[in-house]
Amino acid sequence: MILDAHGDYTIDGVSVRSLPKVSLHDHLDGALRPATVIELADEAGIDLPETDAASLADWFAERSDSGSLVEYLKTFDITTSVMQTAEGLRRVAREFVEDLAADGVVYGEVRWAPEQHLAGGLTLDEAVEAVQAGIEDGEDSIDADGGSIRVGQLITAMRHTDRSLEIAELAVRHRDGGAVGFDIAGPEDGFPPSRHRAAFNYLATQFFPVTVHAGEAAGLDSIRSALIDGRALRLGHGVRLASDLDVVSRSGDEVLVTFGDLSRWVRDREITLELSPSSNLQTGAIEAWGEELADHPFDLLYQLGFSVTVNVDNRLQSGTSLTKELALLARAFDYDLEDLQAFQLNAAAGAFLTVEEREELIELIAEGFDL
Repeated sequence: MILDAHGDYTIDGVSVRSLPKVSLHDHLDGALRPATVIELADEAGIDLPETDAASLADWFAERSDSGSLVEYLKTFDITTSVMQTAEGLRRVAREFVEDLAADGVVYGEVRWAPEQHLAGGLTLDEAVEAVQAGIEDGEDSIDADGGSIRVGQLITAMRHTDRSLEIAELAVRHRDGGAVGFDIAGPEDGFPPSRHRAAFNYLATQFFPVTVHAGEAAGLDSIRSALIDGRALRLGHGVRLASDLDVVSRSGDEVLVTFGDLSRWVRDREITLELSPSSNLQTGAIEAWGEELADHPFDLLYQLGFSVTVNVDNRLQSGTSLTKELALLARAFDYDLEDLQAFQLNAAAGAFLTVEEREELIELIAEGFDL
C-alpha cells in the first residue's frame, strides 16, 4: 500500500478512493468540515476553542482520542450547537453528501438525532425536512458533475432520553421522504436497548428497519438486548461480540475458535457489524484486545465469516475517511483488493434498501472492482 502526493492510498497500483464504497455508519454531527463549524459558529455568536480550521481539526482529534466513549461524545456539544437552524442543517447535509462522493461512496446512510437540533425553534419534522433538502442538494450537485450517489437518513433517538417512541414515529412518518431506518445512540453503558422497547415494538409493527449501537462501550448483554428487544438487523459497532469467541489454539494462520450462542447467532444470521476501526481505538472499544489497530478483532471476525463492514463513525473526530479506514486495515492485516471488495459487498447486502436496489448496488461494486 502506498500513500501518494494527493493523500490517496493505492493498493496494487489502484486508487482506494476511486473504488465504489458503501458507508453505513456515519454520523452527521461527526462529519462537519472544520471551516463550516467556524463559519456557522460565527453566524450564531458561538465561541470555539480554535478559530483556524486546521487548529480546530487538531482540537477535535486530540479531545476524541481519550479512550472513553463518554469523553469522545463531549466533542459533539460543539458540532450540534451550530446545527440548530434549517439553513445550518441543510448546508451540513449537502456538504456531507459531497464529501462522501469525493471519497468514492456510491451509497451512504447518514445517522443523526433530530431531538438534538431543536434549540433554534425547529420542530422535529422541520429538522428532518431540512436535512433531506440538503441531501438532495448534494445528490443533485454530484449528478450535475457527472457522478452518482444516493444517501438515506437513519433517524436516531438518544438512548439516555425518553423520546424514543416519538422519534420512532417521526422516522416512520418520513419513510417516503428519505428516512430508511432507525437507530439509538449516545452513552451505551447503563442505557440498554430494553429501555426503548415501546419504540422497537412500534417499529416492528411498521416493518421499519433498525440498527442499534451496541457492543461499543458495553458488552454482550447490550448486544443481546439490541437483537432481542430492538430486533436489530445490524449492530452499530458490535466489536465486543468478539468476547463471545474463545480462541482455543493458533497454528500459523489457522485459528481454532469456539462460538458462544450469541456470536454464532450473529454470524449464522449474517447480522451486519458496522465496525469503525479508528473510532473503536479512540473510544477504548477494543481495549480488551490491545491498543493498536493490529489488535482489533476485525480480522478475526472477518476470517470467521461474520458480515463485517468498514465505517468512519465520525470523520471529523477521527480525522478520517472511508478510504483511509480501508487503507489502515489493509496495512494492518495485509488485505488486498479482493478483501476490500468483500467489505463493500457486505455493506451493500446490509443496506436498508429493497432487494432489487441492493442487487443493483452489488453489481455496481462488482463492476468497480473488476480491474
